[in-house]
Amino acid sequence: QCMTSNISNLGLWESLSACEVCADGNALFHSQVVCWRAVASIAWSVLLLPPTTAVFTFFSKFSFLHPIQTISECISLMTSASAIFSLILVLKDLILSLFSVIPTIACSKIALLAQLLHPRQLVNSLLHCIMGVIVAWCCGVTMGFRYESLGYPCPQSDGLPLMCLNEYQLILLLLGAFVGFSHSLLGVMHNFNYISFHTVQQYKYHRFKGALPLVARCSVTQALYSVRNFVVLYFFLGHVPRAWICQTLNLQLNRSALDSISGLLDFTLLYHLWISATFFLFLWYITLLLFRIFVTEVHSFPVQSSFTDDTPQCLPTVLAEKQPMILKFLALQDLALLSQHSLARRCEVFSLSQPGGHAHNWNAISKECLSLLADLTQRLQAYHDTIATNGRTKSLSSGSERKSSSETSGIFTNNVDLRSLVGEPLTAPFTPDLVSPFASPALRRLATVVDPGSPWYGTVQSPHIMRRGPKLWSTSTGDQSTFLEKLGSYFFKTKTFFFLCVTQVKNFLSKRVLVTYLFNKLPEASSQALFADSQAHIWALEGLSYLVQASFSEDHFGVVQTTLPSILSSMLLLQEAVDRHFKLPHASSKPSRSTSSMEESTYKTLRFALRATLKTAIYRITTTFGDHLKAVQISAEHRKRLQQFLEYKE
Repeated sequence: QCMTSNISNLGLWESLSACEVCADGNALFHSQVVCWRAVASIAWSVLLLPPTTAVFTFFSKFSFLHPIQTISECISLMTSASAIFSLILVLKDLILSLFSVIPTIACSKIALLAQLLHPRQLVNSLLHCIMGVIVAWCCGVTMGFRYESLGYPCPQSDGLPLMCLNEYQLILLLLGAFVGFSHSLLGVMHNFNYISFHTVQQYKYHRFKGALPLVARCSVTQALYSVRNFVVLYFFLGHVPRAWICQTLNLQLNRSALDSISGLLDFTLLYHLWISATFFLFLWYITLLLFRIFVTEVHSFPVQSSFTDDTPQCLPTVLAEKQPMILKFLALQDLALLSQHSLARRCEVFSLSQPGGHAHNWNAISKECLSLLADLTQRLQAYHDTIATNGRTKSLSSGSERKSSSETSGIFTNNVDLRSLVGEPLTAPFTPDLVSPFASPALRRLATVVDPGSPWYGTVQSPHIMRRGPKLWSTSTGDQSTFLEKLGSYFFKTKTFFFLCVTQVKNFLSKRVLVTYLFNKLPEASSQALFADSQAHIWALEGLSYLVQASFSEDHFGVVQTTLPSILSSMLLLQEAVDRHFKLPHASSKPSRSTSSMEESTYKTLRFALRATLKTAIYRITTTFGDHLKAVQISAEHRKRLQQFLEYKE
C-alpha cells in the first residue's frame, strides 16, 4: 500500500515538458492549466528575490554605530555587477523540486531508509548540495569582509607567490552544502513536496500574506538548528574537507583559528552563518509556498461543449484521465463546488444529449466517482483480510508439540556441549532427569560419563540435591576437601556457563531488536497510506451526494434515479469497510502534532475527514428522499443499514 502512494509525482520539469508536447488538444490543455501555473509561481519568486536579497544584505552589514553607512553600502552593493551576477545564479537554483498531490508514506523504518537511499533521491540531494554551495558563495560575495574569496596571499611567504586557505569562506560553503543536504532529507521525511488543497477557498494574495510569517519563522528556526548541527560536525570532521581542499587547489594551510571551540563560537561568524542559512531556506520556502498557492487554485471546467476540439477540456473527460494527477484533483474539486453552488452547471450534468437522448454527462461523472469509491473499498477489504490472516492464532497440534519438545531437547543438548567445551565431565548437579521427555539420546550418552569416584556414581539424583544438607555433609572428613574443590569448580563452571548464555542472548536480542525496529510495520503509517489519496474520494462523495440531493427537484428526466441503487450500495459498502477499519486499535488514534511548520500534515487526518464526509453524504441523501428510498432495489443487508440512517441511529 505504501508503494501505491508513490505513483503520482508531479514535477516542475514534468509540467514544463507538457508545454513542449502540443500535438493534440489534450496535451495543449494540460500545459495551459498546469504548466503556466508553475511558470507564474516561479515568476513571482523571481520578482520577490531582489527585495529578499536587499533584506539579507541589510542584516548582514547592519551596524548600530553606523546606520547611515550601512544603508549606503547596501544600496551600492545591490547595484554592483557582482550582486547582479549572484542574483542570476540564485535564480538558476530556484527551479529544483518534485511535487505530488498524494503523499509518499513509509510504512516502516526500512521503507523510509529505502526512500532516502533511492537513486533519484541521492541525485536530488546532490543537486541540493550544489545549490547550497552556490547560494552560500553568493552570500559570501554579498557580505564581503572575510568571506569574499577562498584563498589569500600568505603573510610569511618570503616573496613567493603562495596562497593560503581562507577557512571562513570554506566553512560558509560547507554550511551551504550541509543545509541543502539536510533540507533534502527533511523534505522526504516530512513530505515537503506534498500539495494539499484547502477546504476554505481564498484569494492568492490573502493566502500568501497569511503564510508569510510562518515561512519566516520556520526559516529562522530551521537555520538555527542547522548551524548548531553543522558547527558540531565541523569541529570533529572539519579537518577532512580542509585538507582535501588544500591538496586539490594547492593552497597552504595557515594557522587555523577554527580548530578550537573558542574559534567556532565566534559571535560574528555564527551570526553570518545563521543569516546565510536563513536566506537560503527562506528562498526555498517562498518558492514552495507560491507553487502550492498557484497550483491549487480553483479551475472551472466546462461540463459539455458543442465543439469536438474542446472535448478534452470538459469535466467528464478530465475526470476519466489518470495523468497528470493534479489535473484530476482539480476536476474533482470543481465537481464538488459545482454540485453545491452552480445551478446552471448542474442542469448541464442532468441534461440529455441530442440527438439520442442519452445522459452522457451524468453517466461519465457518476461512473468515475463510483469507480473511485469501489477502489477504496477494495483496498480496505484487502487490508483487513491481510490483518486477519496475520493475526489469527493457530491451535497447537501434536506435531507442533513434538517440534517444541525436540527444540527444547536441543537446547539442553547445547547446554551440555557448552560444559564439555570447558573440559570437565558431567557431574551430579548438572545431571538432568533421564526419564524426562526433554532428555534426548545424545544427552543420555553424555550423562553416562560420570566420575566413578563421585558420591553420585551409579545413582540418579535430583538437581536440587544441594539443598539436602545432611546428605551432603554425611561424608567423611577426608572427603570434605574433595567436595569443596568440586563445589568451587561447580560455581566456576556455573559462572562461565551463565556468562556464555548471557552473551548469546544479548547478541540474539540485539539483532532481533534491530531487525524488528527496521522491518516492523508502523500501524499508524499503514493507516495513513491507505487513505493517502482520500481527498479525491471526499470530493467524489460530496459531488455525488449534492447532485443526488439536487436531482430531487432539478432532474426533470430522471437520469439520476437509474444509478441511485449503485450509488447507495457503493456508499454503504464503503461505510462498512471504514467502520471495520476504525475498529482497529491504531486507526482511531489522533496523529501527533507536526513538529515542522512547513509540513503539510493534512494527510494524517484524511481518514477522519473521509469518515465524516461519508456519513454526511448518506444522511444528505436519506433526509432528501426519505421513505422514497424504500422503493430502491438494494440488498436486504443494505436496506437494513439504510434504515438506520433513515431513523437517525447511525
